[in-house]
Amino acid sequence: MGAPGFYVTYALCLCLGLLSVLLVSCWRSQWRGGFAWDGSPLQFNWHPVLMVSGLVVLYGHAAVVYRIPLTWRQRKHTWKLVHGGLMLVALLLAVLGLHAVFDFHRRFSFADLYSLHSWVGLSTVVVFALQWLLGFAGFLLPCSPLWLRSALKPAHAWIGNVVLILSVTSCVSGINEELLLSLNGGAGEPYSSLPAEAKLANCLGVLILTFGLVVFGILSRKQWQQPETDHEGVCLLPSEDRS
Repeated sequence: MGAPGFYVTYALCLCLGLLSVLLVSCWRSQWRGGFAWDGSPLQFNWHPVLMVSGLVVLYGHAAVVYRIPLTWRQRKHTWKLVHGGLMLVALLLAVLGLHAVFDFHRRFSFADLYSLHSWVGLSTVVVFALQWLLGFAGFLLPCSPLWLRSALKPAHAWIGNVVLILSVTSCVSGINEELLLSLNGGAGEPYSSLPAEAKLANCLGVLILTFGLVVFGILSRKQWQQPETDHEGVCLLPSEDRS
């Protein structure tokens, strides 16, 4: 599959990402009361929305931005800035999502970091932050040496894949944990009876998994990789004309 095959797959990626954000927003607004930022349970509702939007969807699209054929004949340095900027926004959304849940726990004196989901989620954000700093130092700092960029590139790509795996894992495990706690601990239908809320949230988990697989499919196809160039700018200096 050439460029047409890529754009079909990329359109599927866009649709899956958009549906994931819509479903998680619908879940928290229709079944869990909506959103606020006052330490109440409504503040907690921001946590899954921000994590799915930033840590999975925006991260995934930032990861494949180099694979878009229309960008191959443009200055690569420009798309490095786009890639780094999208990743930074994704990281900030994830940090804000962590703040939402920690602030909510503190308000109600709930324990922090006791579940496997919380361990995986926090580890994901920490690795993501280190990955972004490594990428900034190696690829965007003024006059970053070419040998450093070449040495970091394989590790940068590998860690990026690891972060995506951890992101999908933490979001899916978080959905399952939230359903178990909210449905089995309340007065309504238990999770085992598969009420409408559980069906929607389970579908959300399937969408997130599918989105991750599609992103991995795009990243794994060698014919969709951006061709290497002899001159690849790494500086942020305005006078830098290499691409």
